[in-house]
Amino acid sequence: MTDASYGITRNLGEVSFDAALARITESLKANGFGVLTEIDVKATMKKKLDVDLRNYKILGACNPPFALQALTDEPLIGLLLPCNVVVFEEQDGSVSVSAVDPKEMFKVVDRPEMADLAGKVGEALTKAIESA
Repeated sequence: MTDASYGITRNLGEVSFDAALARITESLKANGFGVLTEIDVKATMKKKLDVDLRNYKILGACNPPFALQALTDEPLIGLLLPCNVVVFEEQDGSVSVSAVDPKEMFKVVDRPEMADLAGKVGEALTKAIESA
């Protein structure tokens, strides 16, 4: 399984890619997030570079109350929004979902007073990943 210290990752096992995408989208919704954007990386790489990749989509997830608080406290935080969630096929054919860890992402802001918000966002994203 692919894993990184800056992400919250879960392997969903041998589910179809479309089922995994539907599961995480619903789980995000149940945890206060909407999906604002969806980037089909596989289709883009095929179109732009004629390269075949495994299924890989990037979802731009947003929790409006958290986003409003972050933007109010730090207007340039928009450079780090929305929270990226990826759904991708692993080399073994299983499907994983991963979300950016807000605590890691917010480190670049260097504003310790935002740690509480980053923790709350991280908890909500973790619940969404775990319940997908």
